[in-house]
Amino acid sequence: MGLPKSAILAIALTGSTLVGGAVGATMFAASPSGAATTTPTASSSTAPAVGNSNGTFRSNEDPTHEAGESAAREAQEDAGQMPTIP
Repeated sequence: MGLPKSAILAIALTGSTLVGGAVGATMFAASPSGAATTTPTASSSTAPAVGNSNGTFRSNEDPTHEAGESAAREAQEDAGQMPTIP
């Protein structure tokens, strides 16, 4: 006694759905080789000041940092603004 045609059809559809899902997930999954990544580099004169964890700006008052700053940038930092001037 064999399987009815409807059972064979159901098994074939289920199998093709599982195989198609696995192939699709493999093809469209994020892979490290395809990711567009860049390594940020920062120089001491153009590095942005680090803010605190709640997102507000906090000025870098380190003497080495202050020595290379323009007066306009220092004025922005003193006003509590995120500096836009190098």
